[in-house]
Amino acid sequence: MDSKEAALAVWRAFATRDAERIRAVLTDDAEWRAPARNATAVALGVSDHMVGADAIVRFILDDYPRLFSGGMRIAPISLTAEDERVVFEQRQSATLANGRDYALDYVFIFEMQGGRVRRIREYMDTKNGYDQVFGPMPAARIV
Repeated sequence: MDSKEAALAVWRAFATRDAERIRAVLTDDAEWRAPARNATAVALGVSDHMVGADAIVRFILDDYPRLFSGGMRIAPISLTAEDERVVFEQRQSATLANGRDYALDYVFIFEMQGGRVRRIREYMDTKNGYDQVFGPMPAARIV
């Protein structure tokens, strides 16, 4: 299986919500790093840097559904693979547990190792995500 297919298998495993299937697509020492203080991490009170397959499984199965209780819809925008690096661009949308609508574009970079994901780096518009989760903050003067 090439790195693109292996990375797609990761998203399919996440969608199953089956701990063993998710663990099977991750290296034991897999890492997932998202922007510091992103809205999901803040709302859930979790780390923006998960280390280890068990931490990632716990996030997908236990933490994530507390905010995205109705699940997440993922619309692919682009997928690029070169050697062991796969880049996903996608729009994620959901209804949050607090009833707010959520729609945000993301970029995920997967570094694969032996057909399994070793490292995930996640990027998004953190201000827009924060405003959607918590509501817009009033503008403040800087003078």
